[in-house]
Amino acid sequence: MSAERLLEMHGVTKLFPGVRALSDITFDVRAGEVHGLVGENGAGKSTLMGVASGALKATEGRVTLSGQHMDGDPELARDLGLAIVRQEPALMPDLSVAENLYLGLPEKLRPSLSGLNDWARELLKHWSDDVTIDPRDHVTMLNPEQRFIVEIVKALECKPKVLVLDEPTEHLAAEDVARLFARVRAVTARGASVVYISHRIREVQEIADRLTVLRDGEGQGTFDARELSEDQIVSLIVGGDLDRTFPPKAAPGHKPTVLATQDFSGPGFSQVSLQVRAGEILGLAGIDANGQREFMRALAGIYRSEGHVTLTGEDVSIRSSKGAKRLGISYVPGDRHREGIFPELTVRENFSIRSPQEDVRGGLISSRAEHRRTVEAIRQFAVKTPDGETPIQSLSGGNQQKVVLSSVLAAKPKVLLVDEPTQGVDVGARAEIYKVIRETAAAGVAVILVSSDQQEVAGLSDHVAIFSRGRVVDMLSGERVTEDNITSAVLKSTQQRDKHHTAVGTFWKWAAGNSAPLIMVAAAILLLGTVAGIWNPFYVSPRSLTGMMTFAATLALVGYGQQILMLVRGIDLSVGPVMGLSQVVASFFLLSDLGTMSQLPGWVLMIAVALAVGFVNWLLVEGLRMHPMVATLATFMAVQAISLILRPTPGGMIDGDIMMALSAKVGIFPVTFIAAVVIALVLEFMLYRRRVGVSLRGLGSQQEAARTAGIHPKRVRLLAYMGCSFFAALAAITMMGQVGIGDPRAGLSYTLGSIAAIVIGGASLFGGRGSFIGALLGAIFIVQVNSVTVFLRLSQEWQQYLLGFLILAAVALYSKSRMKVVQS
Repeated sequence: MSAERLLEMHGVTKLFPGVRALSDITFDVRAGEVHGLVGENGAGKSTLMGVASGALKATEGRVTLSGQHMDGDPELARDLGLAIVRQEPALMPDLSVAENLYLGLPEKLRPSLSGLNDWARELLKHWSDDVTIDPRDHVTMLNPEQRFIVEIVKALECKPKVLVLDEPTEHLAAEDVARLFARVRAVTARGASVVYISHRIREVQEIADRLTVLRDGEGQGTFDARELSEDQIVSLIVGGDLDRTFPPKAAPGHKPTVLATQDFSGPGFSQVSLQVRAGEILGLAGIDANGQREFMRALAGIYRSEGHVTLTGEDVSIRSSKGAKRLGISYVPGDRHREGIFPELTVRENFSIRSPQEDVRGGLISSRAEHRRTVEAIRQFAVKTPDGETPIQSLSGGNQQKVVLSSVLAAKPKVLLVDEPTQGVDVGARAEIYKVIRETAAAGVAVILVSSDQQEVAGLSDHVAIFSRGRVVDMLSGERVTEDNITSAVLKSTQQRDKHHTAVGTFWKWAAGNSAPLIMVAAAILLLGTVAGIWNPFYVSPRSLTGMMTFAATLALVGYGQQILMLVRGIDLSVGPVMGLSQVVASFFLLSDLGTMSQLPGWVLMIAVALAVGFVNWLLVEGLRMHPMVATLATFMAVQAISLILRPTPGGMIDGDIMMALSAKVGIFPVTFIAAVVIALVLEFMLYRRRVGVSLRGLGSQQEAARTAGIHPKRVRLLAYMGCSFFAALAAITMMGQVGIGDPRAGLSYTLGSIAAIVIGGASLFGGRGSFIGALLGAIFIVQVNSVTVFLRLSQEWQQYLLGFLILAAVALYSKSRMKVVQS
């Protein structure tokens, strides 16, 4: 009796504009088996699993998961027991490791947010007792291997019925590959199934029971994985026999040295002395994180270094990536998605961006020359793309890698540094890339490469330097360059993988955290207040402090709304006019000659008008796909016009009793300020301890990863836009206590003020990061600066000077700290 079919796909076809990605595919996965899925880049493997996971909707055909029909719903797929580890981990970089693990699970399996870090730490230990990943760290601080481990751990914890692994070992070291295979066997042992997608045919044959071959979006059959030889599988993948041998190596002989290092040291490596000659390829091998990649990145100018470097016999200094490029040193990064491509640009723009000087004609970029070079590169590297104007993010991973390599070579380097030249590239394209690298070396370019595939290092390299703990411990040349010798040298030099990262200063790591902006702004408030108080004692008088807190409360409230929106990568330039319009509306209803019941519609209308503006902003951004800045600038003008129509000149005195209530104090603390503090604490709690807050930060951090985690982008953005306008209306209420009259221009200054407050408080303009307590402190600081300049008898220009400098300093410090931690 055959095993139960957990996943079935019948006649699945998927069309994209101008491309048939899948054509009438039939595919099934049985309980208790590992089903391999192989094919060239662009063959449709990831698209097929995208349809299975609900991330994509099939144009034709039927998908059944655990007996239930699927129709493009990733949340349903996850609830039915499908988990997927993508080729590029679907993680939200500005969320912590623990929060990513939390959102990656079905709702019924999620723990309490209160003990999240401890739960995540235990989860990571299931992978390995010596795992070095801190669950409190943001994902952006992890290296590629650590991100894959987090993604795999997340998928395994879902207890899936069907686990899809898309190129899972590309960034894993040998011992982590062994751990992964052990987990895969444990999954199938409990009756679940695994779909294993990989370009590494040996791995597929080792782990899979059956395998299915795709070519150009069409199925080539399903086979017993052990009945086919490696060459037979390759022939099915490419449609014929393929010469899989490496190109001939350089002939022995004396060649001039192109690049040499002497006692070269940097983060992760030290005292490295190497040389590479024209026409030769130098391979760097060793267990990952032992200095070989750091050495290469230092040569590329990405990491700071010290020691001697000579290029064609002359001493050179490499201080930056731009300086390295100017010297003729070009770098192909191993992390294609984060460092290799510009996803929003076209193939043409990605190709030409590294060698724009080749397209200059008469001091201007020639579009004809740019187009001609792009067409030649597409043909030479066999890039599968409709044309050069196709967005590069729509290409498969291997084709993206070809574009990156072609763009680097177009700069005509003297030294070519290649990190993982065929990572994520199918077997057919690998031979083409090997040929290009060898031809590049034969043209006189010195080539240095790093690869996690020892067979690749042995097959391409003329010499191989073995790294261990940041030093070169052995050098293989000539006939000694074999896969066995490389593996033996690596194992003899160090018996376990060094997982430690480059040391980073305690201050910089602290500065990259969430608490740093709060502490620094609070310290700045105390320091500035102390200086001003010593200079002018009246500054710290109860009347002065009360006045500053009153203004800070209004700015803080509108800042909270701006912060909610900026968490999801939005911005609202209309908040100032919304505050003015709400107050204008109030000036028609909240009058002293009207009773409380007659004033009630005015309160409701104030809030309703603001929410209506928020809804319109959401429609413009989400429905018409307008940029948030353009959309809210349009509503800025429209709302301001409505206010001026209603009140061409200020008028309509607000009820004195309302004014008195808004001016109430508890000691020296205005009630409005106390309310602003309480609201900040509640919102901060929700931001980190409730799903709504994690969803806001997750969506702003990485939309697609958030969507696959079950977060609904449209709903969350609607909440953000409505929330922003709601807090603008609350700020308008507190502003009434200061203005007391319907003035359509009263709120205009709060637009830029609210943005400045949250940026000073630690918010990221790119979404995913922020703090409501930080927004409150930022608002206090801005009001304080404005007040201090008066007490110190400085001109009004000093307000702008100080605020501008502090905003720049805050952003620069945050960016610098993040950069240092990411590079550690």
